[in-house]
Amino acid sequence: MSIRELIVLGTSSAVPTRLRNQNGYLLRWDGEGFLFDPGEGTQRQMSHAGLSAHDITWICVTHLHGDHCLGVPGVVQRIARDGVAHQVTAAYPASGEAYWRRLRHATLFADTTVIAERPLAGPSVTLPAGPVTLTALPLSHTVPVYGYRLDEPDGRRMLPDRLRARGLTGPLIGRLQREGTVTAPDGSTVTLAECSEPRPGQSAAFVMDTRLCDAAFRLAEGADLLVIESTYLSAEARLAEEYGHLTAAQAGRIAAESNARRLVLTHFSERYDPADEPRLLDEAAKSFSGDIVLAHDLTRIPAPERT
Repeated sequence: MSIRELIVLGTSSAVPTRLRNQNGYLLRWDGEGFLFDPGEGTQRQMSHAGLSAHDITWICVTHLHGDHCLGVPGVVQRIARDGVAHQVTAAYPASGEAYWRRLRHATLFADTTVIAERPLAGPSVTLPAGPVTLTALPLSHTVPVYGYRLDEPDGRRMLPDRLRARGLTGPLIGRLQREGTVTAPDGSTVTLAECSEPRPGQSAAFVMDTRLCDAAFRLAEGADLLVIESTYLSAEARLAEEYGHLTAAQAGRIAAESNARRLVLTHFSERYDPADEPRLLDEAAKSFSGDIVLAHDLTRIPAPERT
């Protein structure tokens, strides 16, 4: 059975607080593990969440500000220490290559050869990522930053009642899926279109540290799961613009105008405590009437079921 869920490892912007670790998010998707923006303390948070280095197949860094990448050395060294044998692809802005190199080789340790680096440059980067395609688009921050989107290809859903009506069972169903046509037990030809219906692929988007910009809407378009920063309340909109961030209201607007299904708010300024959480939710809900989740450390947020 496929597992599609976001495991939140940290939700604070800039600095950790008593209740929030710095950023860190592991998205489990059909056997792949996408670790987004591992901030300081990510390795320990993974232990609290019951995760291991073997769960990571991708490290996706949006930009090289410390709260989004200071966990890289510990994670890489844990991958080496635990003997992870599969490839772990690391995506990060090519403009931050010097900082990535310092993080990648921050201390003395027995290194690993499984890290495959994929520096990001240009207006759009598309990478194959197991069962999905990973797309990265540049956002609008104070330094170069990329947002990410995962897209599952469209498929077809088999219809059991039609399969039974045509006498198709077992290996014949598998052959129909592979080849598109089979000969039924009664000698008739059955096509895939007769016994199935289109199944749109699911998607997830990760939008972090950005002002409002076209790319944020493009990444979020129709996303089943949208994980997005909401650093400030609207009262601090000027600061948000100055420092290249979104308010909760702007996050809700992006979700609404992009027809996202489940909105996950995160990356909160340390100025806000739990008493402010209803205000963050209310601001996002003024624009977005869908499902909104305010992220907390160590929570698990499933991707919504297919429509």
